[in-house]
This record gives sequence, structure tokens and C-alpha cells, in this order.
Amino acid sequence: MSVTNLDALFRPTSVAVIGASNKPRSPGSIVMRNLLSGRFLGPVMPVTATDEAVSGVLTYKDVDTLPITPDLAVICTPPSHTPDYIRKLGKRGTRAAIIIGPGFATLEAEERGRLEYETLEAAKHYGMRLLGPNCMGLISPSAGLNASLAHTDAAQGRIAFVTQSDSLFTTVLDWAQGSGIGFSHFISLGDQLDANFAAVLDYLGSDTMTRSILLYVESICDARSFMSAARASARNKPILVIKPGGNVPEYRPDQACALRQEDADSVYDVAFRRAGIVRVNSVDGLFDGARTLVRTQTLFSDGLAILANGRSVGLLAADACVSGGGVLAELAEDTRKALAGIRSSHRPGQNPVVLHFDADAQAYEQAIKALLHDPSVAAVLVLHVPFAEVPSEKIAEAVAHTVSQTKRVVLTSWLGTESDRASRQIFRQAGVPTFDTPDKAVSAYLHMVTYRRNQQLLMESPDSLPADFFPDTDKARTIVAQALAEKRYKLSEAEARGVLAAYGVPVVETRTCASAREAVQIAEELGFPVALKVRSPQVPQPFIVGGVMLDIETPEQLWEVAPSLVSRVHRHMPDAYIDGFVVQQMGRRPGAHELFVGAFIDPIFGPVVRFGHGGMAFKVIRDTAVALPPLNMSLARELISRTRIARLLSGAGPLPAADVDDICLTLIQVTQLMIDVPQITDLEINPLFADDKGVLALGAQIKVARTTQTGPERLAIRPYPKELEEAAALKDGSKVLLRPIRPEDAPAHFDFVKSLTADDLRLRFFGAPREFEFADMASFTQIDYDREMAFIATRQLQSGDSETLGVVRTSTKPDNSSAEYAIIVRGDMKGKGLGRLLLEKMIRYVKSRGTKVLEAQTLPENKAMIGLSQRLGFIVRTDYEDDIVEMKLTLNP
Repeated sequence: MSVTNLDALFRPTSVAVIGASNKPRSPGSIVMRNLLSGRFLGPVMPVTATDEAVSGVLTYKDVDTLPITPDLAVICTPPSHTPDYIRKLGKRGTRAAIIIGPGFATLEAEERGRLEYETLEAAKHYGMRLLGPNCMGLISPSAGLNASLAHTDAAQGRIAFVTQSDSLFTTVLDWAQGSGIGFSHFISLGDQLDANFAAVLDYLGSDTMTRSILLYVESICDARSFMSAARASARNKPILVIKPGGNVPEYRPDQACALRQEDADSVYDVAFRRAGIVRVNSVDGLFDGARTLVRTQTLFSDGLAILANGRSVGLLAADACVSGGGVLAELAEDTRKALAGIRSSHRPGQNPVVLHFDADAQAYEQAIKALLHDPSVAAVLVLHVPFAEVPSEKIAEAVAHTVSQTKRVVLTSWLGTESDRASRQIFRQAGVPTFDTPDKAVSAYLHMVTYRRNQQLLMESPDSLPADFFPDTDKARTIVAQALAEKRYKLSEAEARGVLAAYGVPVVETRTCASAREAVQIAEELGFPVALKVRSPQVPQPFIVGGVMLDIETPEQLWEVAPSLVSRVHRHMPDAYIDGFVVQQMGRRPGAHELFVGAFIDPIFGPVVRFGHGGMAFKVIRDTAVALPPLNMSLARELISRTRIARLLSGAGPLPAADVDDICLTLIQVTQLMIDVPQITDLEINPLFADDKGVLALGAQIKVARTTQTGPERLAIRPYPKELEEAAALKDGSKVLLRPIRPEDAPAHFDFVKSLTADDLRLRFFGAPREFEFADMASFTQIDYDREMAFIATRQLQSGDSETLGVVRTSTKPDNSSAEYAIIVRGDMKGKGLGRLLLEKMIRYVKSRGTKVLEAQTLPENKAMIGLSQRLGFIVRTDYEDDIVEMKLTLNP
């Protein structure tokens, strides 16, 4: 998503107000008042044909009469005039405009669509950025800019707030002012005709004035852009989101989903998690979480220690912690001994740590120091119940002083409204997070835990896929194409199993037939026992109407069962047309878990994978979780862990443990199937038997539809671009594979980095870097293919594993104007032409993306990189002041 000219939106040097007015309560009057009452230092130029002056400022009759070209225009006129004003402003060179107020929302759909189209086309023609329409505007306190319809200004701070709701825009602004919360930016997106969540996140992600980002989301219009921007920004600063509608079935702002509301909301939930965003459930939680994440260090573990001068409040906080998914730290023996030595300690060594109700400042200080030295304690929650004989302020001062000497997270809650107001002020002044209630404090801790876990999810190095996973994509596509050619949009059971088998999912053998006689012949070929099902286009789930019989042992029994199944179905559905039977081997797996694996298409985020408890009770138990493709082994395990059946799969219940790796592989196989065969719209495997021997799919349903989209285009997260793999030959004739890097390359990449010399690393990283650890490999191998690329050269070893020989990387600006590259080759591979192969491949790739310029910087002594760049047509320039060499290649002028 392009951030071009967004600086003119958030930090303009001059502003024109189109439709400025002296009429009270009109948009033109409110915007002028807000701009002039703020701290904006640039010129504010009102444009109107009706008044000589507005708010004491002389007006201009039209855009053409403005003395200078405004960076930003705020348009307060009726919608019918908007396209014309955008053209005039664009012609003058204005770079951004805010279309303010609810005008567009009052129009009929056809008229509104026409005006929006004309407005956007005019803006695109001149490269203008638009905020709105139907928005409240924006406030950027650091720039002194209040170009909004707000009733009050925003204090300056380091939090950015972005909302789709007009009512929340004013409500949160008012609430924050009373709570002493400041903002770097306060933004109302409106209808997102141009600037949407993705564009704003890209801007805020690199904005030095912003340390955390808060979002109010009702719907996402471009899932892939949103996910890409959010993942990039969440690596650098916390993002918290509140999204309504999860428990209100009739409320769907996007109006595009036939799924149950809870399903649609769960997809948003997993999308936020996959992007590294923390989801909260209230406005209080949004700001409590933001302030905590901004003011504290990131947790190094989940362990929380609770310290209180009251048993009940400590236990209530502990309950809230555990029920919310937090972890109470198990205190070390040294910590227990230190706590036992505190005079006023009660129940020493337990967590929560309970002091006597009259514990003084010294007791609190000693206890906190002991907890902060415990290696299992990542955060401490300090609670205090007021007591007449103990001055709360003294204890607060002691706690604040102790916290100032540590980098670990300490949260506080002084349980008094009026009596402890001064204590809370002490904490605020010291920068110690403090909360009105223990529940709010625990909630803030849980937000930190979620943030940490989401960051781990972003940076985790997954296990490798089996080397023998080679799906028969052509077979699966042929089966689907045949069904569509016959205008069938649901595959038969046999076809569905054939598609799954093509992707390596173990299935029981299934055949279809037209009569009981044929069914007997098939059963004898398959071998008894078998299952028999009626086959009818009107009966998608025959077991519900008695159309299934299991464990048929003999031909005679099958002869008897076949007509009785037809009779049962007709008792429930008299008009059902029975066109035969399905004969299936009995997949006897005593002691196996019955699971559900499925996939469906979400209208916003595309393909979604679902996993959970299966069998006949699937819809009753309702124990499922969803995930966004693409998946790897780690992400598949994380999906499984979010279901209740996960504990049973480990052997915690009456059934033996199952092979979870095989279940993960099945999830990956289904995911890849959805990517490779985009005509599949819905897939269900139920049940999927799973035990220590592996998995076996019994029931399978697949629905299909015609589509012009490719599989990868449907995904919210771009999958591994296998089409970019390329075989190449070095100067000595040896073969290498040039391909994009992927998360599973982490072990080989770690070996590659360890093989590099100190001088190689110094030239690559502009100095002596710290020693890399395996955990660092995630940042090298887990990349967003939409905005980054890394091509590696690999060669297969005799063991079957691959080794990495070199890598070239690029990071592309969000507006695709330029990409910066870096390249490094293993010492023993230098001089063999590998560097040239890698860089030429990257040049071809970057050019194909439409990127204008490929550039790089290096140290003057890196003669190999400089020479290679010159030979490939780069313009090389030396910056003697900074002692660097700049290389630039124009690809798409």
C-alpha cells in the first residue's frame, strides 16, 4: 500500500478549507475554528464565494485565487462539488484532501457511486491522497493540526488512534482528555475511498512520533494489504484493536458473509493474531493495554507474581489471571526464603504473595525486590488495600522507587477511590502503570501476554515439511474440472476422496454403484466388513436420515441392508431420488480420536482452515478453531492448541495419544489443496481418525465453483512463490537452485551465517555485528513476500538436506518506488559467478514488480559488491562525508 503524499495529510505545511463558513455548526465553520484554535503554524486559507472573511481570516473566492498551493485541502462542500474541487486542487499541485462530513452518506446509491468514482479518478490522476468521505477528519497534535469536526482538541502523546466510527471519534477524544491520554494522531477513516487501514498503518509504522497504534475496526476492505501492513508495523510497535459484532448475529457491517456471526468473527480474531495485533474487548482495555505496552518492557515469559496486603484481593486477581490464559509464576526456592524473612509476610513462598493488612513500605519494598530477582517472574502485580494506620502514599513512593531500578514489568492497583488518588498520581508521575481495579491491571497484563505470544508467532522458526510431500495437483484439478464440466458443484464421495488422496491424505477406499448387486461385487473386491450409504443429490448427509449402515460382514447382510436403507431415507424424504449406493471399506481404528478438518472461503480473508472435535457430535460440541493459510508445522500446532481436544490428543483423556505431527501434516495438505485448486469453495473431512499410527479420513465433502482467481490471489497472506524457483549453473558447471527463502530454511540458514567470516559480516552489516543465535534466524527466513524478497542459492547434500550458499535480499518501499538490496556469498563460493546469478535474478524480479529503482549502500572496501554492481549497470557514487558507496539502477523509469 502506497504511503506517497500521506505526509501532506498528517503533517501539512499549509491548509485550504474549501467551503469555509461563518454559519454556526456547519462543517466549514467547525473546521476553521479548530484549525485556528490549534497550534498549526502554517497558513490556513478559507475558500468560499459567500463571505469576505471567516473566523477573522480573509477568504478566497476559488482555488485558482489562492496565493500558494496548499499541501492539504479540507473539503466541506456538498458532494456534488467534490470531484470538480479535487480536479482544481490537483491541477494546482495539492497533495492531499480530507472529504469531511456525512454528505456522501445521504445520497442515493447510484449517485453516490458515480461521485465517489469521479472523485477517486480525479485524485489518482494528480497523485492526491484522500481521507474519507463521510469522516470526522484528523488531529495530529505534534503538527498542531486539528482538521476535524471534533468538539475538543487532542493532547500530544505517543499513541495513534484510527477509527471507522464517527461516534467513537468524539467519545474517545472526550474520554481521553479527562484521563490525561495524549495522541500522536487521531484519525477518522470514514468510507476509505483511498486512504484505508493498510495505508495508514504503513505510515504510522514508520512514524517516529508514534509508539503504539490503536484501531477501531468494523470491517476490512483489502485483507491482503491490511495483513501485510499490520504485520510489518506490529514487528516495530504494539497494535491493539477493538472490533464489535462478535456476539450480535444480525450485525455485519460488511454484509458479505453467509457464515454464522461467530465464524466470521473468529476469522477476524485469527487474522489479528496472525498479524501480531492484540485484540481487546473494550475502550478501557484498548487504552489500558496501550499505556502498559508503551511504558513497559516486553515480557520475557508469561510468569506473573501477585503481591497484595489482602488474601481475598490477591486470590481474585490470581483467578482472573489464570481464567484469562495467564500464568502464575512458580517461585524459586531462593525467593521463598527471601519472602519468609519479611517480618509481616503471611503464607511465605506462595503466589499470590500475601502480606499482612498493615504491611508497611519496607515490607512491600523487600517483597518486590525478592520477586524481581526470581528468574520465573516476568511481571509483578502489586495490590494495596487502604488501612487507617498505614500511609498509602509512603508505600506508593517506596514501590515507585523500587520499580525505577528494574527493567522488569511492574503493574500496580491501589484499591481506593478518593483515599488513594494521591498514590495513583505518584505512580503516573513515575511512569509506573497503575489501574483503578485489580481486574483492569490483570487485563493489561494479559494484553502483554497476548502481545508476546503474537510476536513469537510472527518470529517462530517452524519444523520442516516431509521431503516426500509431492501432491498430484493435476489429478485433483482434473477431478474438479470434470465435475464443473458436468455442472455439478458438489463432488461425489469417491471424487472427494480422490482429491484428498492426490494430496497425500490417507483415505478409506470408496466406490459408487447403481444397484445392490453391484454393491455386493464391490464389497467382495474391497473385502468385508464394509459400510453402505445411499447416494442421492437430495441427501448430502445420509446418516441423519438413516441412510448409512456400518460393519456389514457378509454379502447376504448387504443384500438385506440395501433396500432397508432406501426405505428409511424415503420415510424421512419421500421425494428423494436415490441413484445408487456408496460402498466403503470400514476404517476400523479402535481407540482413535474423531477429528474434524475443513476449509471454507471467507468473503474478506479468503480461504480459512478449520480444525476441531469431529464425529457425530461435531455440531453439538462446537470445539473448533480456524487459521489463515498458508500453514507450516508450527502454525498447524498452534491451530490445534486453540481447541479443547488438543489436551486429549496428548493422551490426557481416556484415549491414547495421537500422532500430532500427522494431524499437522493433514492440515498443511488441505491448505495446499485450497491454494492449488481455487475452484474448491468448501471442504470437510469428518471424521478424521487419529491415533499413534497416523490419520485416516472417513467422511469427506467438497464443494466447487467456477472462478477466475488463482489460488494465491485468494489468500490474505501471500504464500511461498514456488513459481520463482529456478535451476542455475555456476562457472564450474555445478548446479544450484535459486529460490525464495522460506521459514523452514532457518536451520540451514543458521549454518550459513555461522560459516561466514568476520570480514564478510562486517561488510554486510556495516560493522562488527553481535554473534547471531538460532532465534535470530526467524527474522531472516520469515518474510512478507508482498514487500520483501530473499533469494537463496541452495545445493543438495549427500544426506538429502540442502545447504545455503548465498543470499540476496530486497526490502521494497510501500509505494514501490524503490527497493534496497544486500547480498552475501559463502567464502568458498566466491569467484564462481554465484553473486552475479543471485543479483541478476533479483533484478529480474524487482523489475517485474514495477519497482522504479534498485539501490544499495556498502563500505568502500567491499570491492566485490561494487564491481559486480558496476558490471550490471548500476550507477555508483561515493559519499566521502559518510564514507559509504551508493549504487543505483533504474528499472522502470
